Amino acid sequence: SAAVLLVLTAAVGLAVALGLLLRAPVNRFCTASKNRTGFLCDDSVTCVPASQVCDRISDCRNGEDEQEKLCGDLPRSLPGYLVFRCSNPAYWVYADRRCNGLNDCGDCSDEMGSLVDCPPCGSEWWSCSPVFYQYCSCVPRRLCRDGVQHCLSWSDEYIC
Repeated sequence: SAAVLLVLTAAVGLAVALGLLLRAPVNRFCTASKNRTGFLCDDSVTCVPASQVCDRISDCRNGEDEQEKLCGDLPRSLPGYLVFRCSNPAYWVYADRRCNGLNDCGDCSDEMGSLVDCPPCGSEWWSCSPVFYQYCSCVPRRLCRDGVQHCLSWSDEYIC
């Protein structure tokens, strides 16, 4: 009985040493600055915004945000929480690009949804029907009264 226990202990130790036992997946979800979805580095402190994962710049000390296993087959190789799928199934954006006021999907699907998903224009934005499809339902206030029509109603030039 002691011999069996010794052999079993040795086998488990060898399997662990060789990496043959399955390890529990590491939860790497985190919240980056400005409440953006992020990727948690091995140091369990650094939270890389989703859009900075697989950008060929290592933001994690050990480079885990740029590893082949993670970045080899975008977007399929990324964890689901880092990806937002646009209405057109051929397109996707990083999750932190959702509800940023810009038309990243090309059809505004990344800017639509419930008020919880994409709140109305914030204080730095003006609500209108944009002329340019770069924006969906808000234009940056910095574009107000700049002599260029950004809203269908020209409200960015006269009211904003």
